[in-house]
Amino acid sequence: MMETAVPMATTAATMRPPRRARRILFDGMNLALEQGTGIATYARVLTRLARDIGYEIGAVYSTPFTPPGDPLLREISFFDEHSKQDRLGTRQTPRRVLNYLIDQAHCHFPVTPMPFAFSGVVRAEEFSDRLPEQDYAFVSRNLFRNSCHFYRMTKKFVELTLDPAPEIFHCSCPLPLHARSSRNIYTIHDLALLRLPFATVDRKRQTYQILKKIALEADCIVTVSETSKRDIVELLGVAPDNVNCTYQAVDFPAPYIARSQDSVANYLDGALGVPLYGYLLFFGSVEPRKNVGRLVEGYFRSGVELPLILVGSAARGGEAELALIERHKSGADAFAEPGSGLRCLDHVGLSTLLTLIRGARAVVFPSLYEGFGLPVLEAMTLGTPVVTSRAGALPEIAGDAAVFVDPYDVDDIANGIRMVVDDADFRRELATRGLAQAAKFSVERYRERLRTLYGELI
Repeated sequence: MMETAVPMATTAATMRPPRRARRILFDGMNLALEQGTGIATYARVLTRLARDIGYEIGAVYSTPFTPPGDPLLREISFFDEHSKQDRLGTRQTPRRVLNYLIDQAHCHFPVTPMPFAFSGVVRAEEFSDRLPEQDYAFVSRNLFRNSCHFYRMTKKFVELTLDPAPEIFHCSCPLPLHARSSRNIYTIHDLALLRLPFATVDRKRQTYQILKKIALEADCIVTVSETSKRDIVELLGVAPDNVNCTYQAVDFPAPYIARSQDSVANYLDGALGVPLYGYLLFFGSVEPRKNVGRLVEGYFRSGVELPLILVGSAARGGEAELALIERHKSGADAFAEPGSGLRCLDHVGLSTLLTLIRGARAVVFPSLYEGFGLPVLEAMTLGTPVVTSRAGALPEIAGDAAVFVDPYDVDDIANGIRMVVDDADFRRELATRGLAQAAKFSVERYRERLRTLYGELI
């Protein structure tokens, strides 16, 4: 008798459809910024590595105009509007006022951002340094501005409904947003507005209230140093187990750091008129907390015969620092003549910034307070000696690999500058220590911290 083939038993496991990749949605407020900030760098590295781990990554963006109904036109408009957003100005036209009133009325109900895809129709290489690879995205008119205004009036967060709902909604900074049917986590980088209210220009009362609400309602709070974690626990009353310190990492594009020393030297000489290792460098926003005024005074008091290059845009509250810089700048053209003095650049691209860091004799960053201090890690990663302050998390991040100064003491800043400028052997020792210290914040270690963070929430 012919045997009849017996089918294999079908189990629930073999019948179950493939599991959909877990989704994490980030706020796109900092991802879309044209000029980099520490939080923007944090958000971009965070999203890239979360995708590397295996999550589907998306972001919700704000746009100044009503998103079009057609999906393709929505994608085209997203890039067109972000390319001209900075040129729109702040004038309140009747249409803007009407849109604002409509948006505020809508905020009383769940807000549903419109989905759109990065399909590849728009050649977006121009944005590759700003926008990480994403699997999906949403957009809503003036979302971040509207949420802040709505909170000011109602003390409520804007509720987001998203289809499909991500497992995790991660705000890269404290925003009054909450996603329904998701685990909501928020990164609090530092509490400088509480520690240094005189050196920050945030709306103190509103920001503090938002932070307290996050402290009560967040599924998890993420921060970037043990120093910031202690502040969050002590000042906001958060249970230590609900604050996860992941630190940060820098993830430089390989082509930008693979350039030879000769190539770096040729660029610095040809484009900026400065020799390799022939200048000091500060980069960051020009604002009271960054202590640029005392840095400039300390630099001139040091008497070193190297220019100090300041790279950074003026932030709110930085008028006094800008006035001081203008008084001290050497000539109308900041790069007209090599030698001592201030050289100022408003904003440079990532490639140029990394070249400037590599070519500096030292990076000088005497901030009054930092929750992490990304410029210090970036300099150490590239083997550049660092002079920084003993404030906030900076000693925690720099370890034994920096010259530490009192940020309130101009003479101490001057002494720190002289110490690193005059002693070549000491600089080599600092560079070696810096590379070892930077390895503690490597991309690999950061990726594993993120894997643990998200894995415990899902």
